[in-house]
Amino acid sequence: MLIISYDIKSTKLRTQFSKMLQKNGCIRLQLSVYEFNNTNRLINNIRENIKNDFAKKFTPEDSVLIFTAPNDKVEKYGSAIHLDQDAVFL
Repeated sequence: MLIISYDIKSTKLRTQFSKMLQKNGCIRLQLSVYEFNNTNRLINNIRENIKNDFAKKFTPEDSVLIFTAPNDKVEKYGSAIHLDQDAVFL
């Protein structure tokens, strides 16, 4: 399992990064924290995608942390998944 956390200053790049993670099957836990639990091949694909497509676009102000954790070592409490909801402004 991967836990991917990011702090990206550019809204455009942050949105692209988030969409890439979601498109590849990552589950949003918090606004900038994702979980990815799949085969080693797909985990490596995510890592390569970040390395090849995004790393060169990051600035010194940006950070992406990738943690590898065995499934049986992760503890979750409460609602550990952030579900996006539409915002309505009146």
